[in-house]
Amino acid sequence: MSYPLTRVLALLELLQTHPGLTGAQLADRLGADVRTVRRYAARLRELGIPVESVRGRFGGYRLARGYRMPPLMLTNEEALVVVLGLLAGERLGMSTTAPAGAGALAKIERVLPDPLRAPLAAMRDTLSFTAATVLAQTPEAGVLLTLAQACHSGHTVALRYRSWHQEHTEREVDPYGVVFHSGCWYLVGHDHLRAGLRTFRIDRIASATTGAAAFTAPDDFDPVAHLTASLARTPAPWQVEVLIEGPMEDVARRLPRTIATLTDTPTGVLMRAQAAQLDSVARLLASLEWPFTVHRPTALRQALRDLAHQLTAAADRPSGDPAP
Repeated sequence: MSYPLTRVLALLELLQTHPGLTGAQLADRLGADVRTVRRYAARLRELGIPVESVRGRFGGYRLARGYRMPPLMLTNEEALVVVLGLLAGERLGMSTTAPAGAGALAKIERVLPDPLRAPLAAMRDTLSFTAATVLAQTPEAGVLLTLAQACHSGHTVALRYRSWHQEHTEREVDPYGVVFHSGCWYLVGHDHLRAGLRTFRIDRIASATTGAAAFTAPDDFDPVAHLTASLARTPAPWQVEVLIEGPMEDVARRLPRTIATLTDTPTGVLMRAQAAQLDSVARLLASLEWPFTVHRPTALRQALRDLAHQLTAAADRPSGDPAP
């Protein structure tokens, strides 16, 4: 008797992702009949995979409790999507820790067949990103997951938080949403301590514990809209204005509008931005390949001189004795 392999594997995938589907539901998804589903289930049992079937109104097919299949039965397209997601998270600053992303990618590559592993490795080694990001400290994975679950379940969280001027507080927050913006992770929610909506940098949250109290978020509340409006109202210490002598299209690829406002002028691209630290702006400008002129602030010129001094000192530093 013939058992089309792709149909049997499709049944296995359905049992893993949708346990409890009836024979009729499985047959509909597989494009087969109920008798064929029973044959496929019997074939899986012959292969040592414990498929259970329960009769009755609430019956259906499922894998035996506690049974886990080896991971990563991926098609070429699925594997590419996973690898691209890991690479994008790492390059754009979305990963919680670099070792976690690298470890996940290494595990995926180890279990992939050779014909698929080689092109995906080539993708990893050759893929480039033009978007610049404002680098921030990455959040602790446990904190990030706790906040996401609390947002989803509607439960208040207890936070230990460190502000930008190093003030440590403990507070309860109704979390409305988690947002990744310009290289940073943020939590938006109702702060019981301040009795109002607040935005928190997640990398400054030392711990997050889900409480028993439940809440209901306001109808149609948009965490992204609130965050961007809140950041726009927050005055930065430095207002930066620099004329970059490069083509608008190329400059825009290097300086996305999430970190600067760009205006095309007859003499170049006028960049306007708000900055908390001028040394980071100096490093960003130094990474560009076009000449530029600082309009303001004057202190940015000194930050550029300091950076140039550091680079000159590094270039002039003797290499020392060769390693044995």
